[in-house]
Amino acid sequence: MSPAEPDSGHRIEVHLDEVLAARGMTLTELSHRVRVTVVNLSLLKNGHVKAIRFSTLVKLCEVLECQPGDLLSYRGPGG
Repeated sequence: MSPAEPDSGHRIEVHLDEVLAARGMTLTELSHRVRVTVVNLSLLKNGHVKAIRFSTLVKLCEVLECQPGDLLSYRGPGG
C-alpha cells in the first residue's frame, strides 16, 4: 500500500459522522460553529488526514459537547 492511500498505516478511526447524527447537526453547521472549512472537516470525517491540531479538537469537543474519545478511537493491529 502506498503512502498516498487513505489507510497508510495509521490506526485512528474518526467517528464524526456518528457524533453529528446523535446531535442532529450537519457538517456545514459544525463548520460554521468551529470555524473550520467543510472540506477540512470532510477530510477528517473520512479519515483522510494525518494530524489534527489540539485547538481544532478542543473546538469540536466544545461544540459537540463530547470528549476526544467520542470522536477518535484506536484500532489495534489486525483490528
